[in-house]
Amino acid sequence: MTAATGRAAAVLQALFALLAAVHLGALLMDATTVVHLTKPALMPVLAVWALARGGPWPLPAALLCGCGGDVLLQIGGETAFLAGMGCFAAGHLCYVVLFARAGRRRTRPWVAAGYGVAWLGTVALLWSGLASQLRLPVAGYSLLLTVMALAALGAGPWTGIGGALFMLSDTLIAAGLADWPRPPVPQFWIMATYIAAQWLLAAGATRTGSPRPAPQRALVTP
Repeated sequence: MTAATGRAAAVLQALFALLAAVHLGALLMDATTVVHLTKPALMPVLAVWALARGGPWPLPAALLCGCGGDVLLQIGGETAFLAGMGCFAAGHLCYVVLFARAGRRRTRPWVAAGYGVAWLGTVALLWSGLASQLRLPVAGYSLLLTVMALAALGAGPWTGIGGALFMLSDTLIAAGLADWPRPPVPQFWIMATYIAAQWLLAAGATRTGSPRPAPQRALVTP
């Protein structure tokens, strides 16, 4: 990363942090117009930041898919919800491709089993509370999300935490669909965990995906 791109990345990171703070504050104050204006801007700024940091193409692609999902979920309605879930699913596929390339650690079988049990248990508990036309799409989407979180866990600690937070954020959304009890101002917690998840995934991916400098050979004088 050159000095110019480093400065650009720092400015973009500050802009993303400002947008996130304004968006979350607007959710707490129920400032709907500010919420609608800031939400679609979050992931494009993060995608440009990732590019400035030298992130590989699946990373900005995943973030821009997230932007599409954000916009569609903001529109509301079942059709927009399903389309938004499709955008997020495409983003998870991009993340899986990215983390499969950058994987550094082997995930222990009991950890993978724990993620699988968490997915199966959540789907089983939500099943009866979901509308019939949403059950299979939600189950399939949450399975892909779980696969992404496992792939993120194998790529490093930052991405691992990001994947887990993404699961938490989407579980809060699903809890709303099934009329489960949720914390006060649930949209704040959904977006707080989602924003943190996307930033950790992007930051971790640019750390693990950045090329290492080639070792220099010692000069041998004749």
